[in-house]
Amino acid sequence: MERSTFLILSIAGVFGAILHAAAWSVNNFLMTGPKAYLTYSSSVAAGAHSGMEECKFQFGWERWNCPESALQLSTHNRLRSATRETSFVHAISSAGVMYTLTRNCSMGDFESCGCDDSRNGRVGGRGWVWGGCSDNVEFGERISKLFVDALETGHDTRALINLHNNEVGRLAVKATMKRTCKCHGVSGSCSIQTCWLQLAEFREIGNYLKIKYDQAHKLEMDKRRMRAGNSADSRGATAETFHHVHATELVFLEDSPDYCTRNASLGHHGTEGRECLQTGKNLSQWERRSCRRLCTECGLRVEERRTEVVASCNCKFHWCCTVRCEQCRQLVAKHFCTRRDTAAPNHVKQRNKGHKR
Repeated sequence: MERSTFLILSIAGVFGAILHAAAWSVNNFLMTGPKAYLTYSSSVAAGAHSGMEECKFQFGWERWNCPESALQLSTHNRLRSATRETSFVHAISSAGVMYTLTRNCSMGDFESCGCDDSRNGRVGGRGWVWGGCSDNVEFGERISKLFVDALETGHDTRALINLHNNEVGRLAVKATMKRTCKCHGVSGSCSIQTCWLQLAEFREIGNYLKIKYDQAHKLEMDKRRMRAGNSADSRGATAETFHHVHATELVFLEDSPDYCTRNASLGHHGTEGRECLQTGKNLSQWERRSCRRLCTECGLRVEERRTEVVASCNCKFHWCCTVRCEQCRQLVAKHFCTRRDTAAPNHVKQRNKGHKR
């Protein structure tokens, strides 16, 4: 294959065709890959999309909630950030691309790819052997690297950090794979099992990487040597630092900014106007504390707004074969972060929780 022929793909263009209604921009998410691999571009785009959707889910009730600007991974004409949040974006995007390529391979979407049967016939453990159709993660990993890692063409510290976090995402896909088995034997005795590896649900990968985010390691580097750019001194400082970093550990270089306040230049919207949760069924402890985290700890107050919603109710099954429902109206209370000096309308119930610094 001629590596000299490259095509720069704007994911924004791909999403424009397959995800026209996407609410977030990917204009700065550029990917490079060999021309022969254009057949995979739709899967790459879908994988990046699933990664960012998972990012939004994982950070839905945090001050930084994976905004549009999070997709600006490759910023060739401006200073690139290397925060804890950026590390997660690189990892989850890389994982999403690898995951989708692997899944589509197993579904037979690519002529050049099929099951991973490299272990088939080998004894895997007591009472079971490898067999069946394992998901071909090696294929997904190889193709995703050609697209995602090509974003980083330099050798400075930020580029190496991004490449490292990309790899953390791909390793997460492998680490969460599940062994699935089928029993064999007379009368279902299950005297022997045939087993294969399958991808976990992508939510599990998101949960795995969220833990890695919480445990991310800040690199302490000599700023004088870092400013040397792509010099031997800078590369030496980077190599020394990465020598002590585990392959599955997310790393970052800079402390996160204050996400409470709006910063248009950095693409941060602040928490004013954000919804938080105070009531509801099956809320996690993290969700129940969202109003304190998003509002009061950011110097805002919690405002309750009652909204009328229409939903299906009293549904009944009718033979054969339809389900008929009534349309019921109910008032639902929602809570939002607002400025303390903002006057609320008469119909709005105010709750001032106090300012925690």
